[in-house]
Amino acid sequence: MAKRSAGVLAYRRRDGELEVLLAHPGGPFWTRKDEGAWTIPKGEYGDDEEPFAAAKREFAEETGAAIDGDFLPLGEVRQASGKVVSAWAHETDLDAGAIRSNTFELEYPPRSGKMRAFPEIDRAAWFRIPEARLKIHPAQAAFLDRLLAEFSR
Repeated sequence: MAKRSAGVLAYRRRDGELEVLLAHPGGPFWTRKDEGAWTIPKGEYGDDEEPFAAAKREFAEETGAAIDGDFLPLGEVRQASGKVVSAWAHETDLDAGAIRSNTFELEYPPRSGKMRAFPEIDRAAWFRIPEARLKIHPAQAAFLDRLLAEFSR
């Protein structure tokens, strides 16, 4: 069975334009990656958790900000790895510079026997849609399209 993740695409309106909050993955593998590497704040969940609850939990864990209120379902996408990602959009004006992510441990350098802690997200930023399309993981660009479709109605 494919891994499943759920997350939140936060958005805001600035100067008449839509902006979305994207997160850059932490850890040594992602340090020098930029275009196509950013993601919505998301994480995996198991059979014992509802995707929407997991999306809100993961957003809080990866940004340090709990969110509540109205959410817009954006459906699912399947990434090249086979992982299925579910997303919901939420309007907020979170301070991207103030995020505080949870951490994970990894043996680094490889085969060194030394465990190090890394943030799941090393930074977050607000992007207008054209720039977000360049930054976001390619499969997740569908979430941008679905959000824009809601605003064009």
